[in-house]
Amino acid sequence: MSVPERVAWAVDLLDPRPGERILEIGPGPGVAADLVCRRGARLLAVDRSAVAAERTLRRNEAHVAAGLLEVRTAELADLDLPPGEVDGAFSVNVNVFWTRSPARELAVLRGALRPGGRLHVCFGPAGPQPPDRITTAVSGALRAAGFDDVAVRSEPAGLAISAVRP
Repeated sequence: MSVPERVAWAVDLLDPRPGERILEIGPGPGVAADLVCRRGARLLAVDRSAVAAERTLRRNEAHVAAGLLEVRTAELADLDLPPGEVDGAFSVNVNVFWTRSPARELAVLRGALRPGGRLHVCFGPAGPQPPDRITTAVSGALRAAGFDDVAVRSEPAGLAISAVRP
């Protein structure tokens, strides 16, 4: 399976480093999981779909065996992680952040990220909605959830709303 440009761009934006603990929300087929683990970061991939979680596991069996990847089937809002457990978190084309209030999900992420931890909510460059509709909603939700340094990036490969946990 080839790597979609938006996925490679999102992982480059996150810039996972060896030994870091990363959370991916909605790993789908596990393409980004492979890229993150190849960089030496430890990844927790969480998807509410058991089918997607299974696809991620199958694609990345070697990373699971190496202790670099854990996959869970769960809703992000219900995820229980120790405080400050995660260095960075990201998603690609996960609509929960703009289609309704993501307050519960962002509270989970804010608690799981270490101070200074980074969050990138990424989307492909073209979608069914005008970009401003997405960026306005996500930026506002991140600020309301207490994230700092909220910034929007729009590049040919994708759109990202990024923030830092204070």
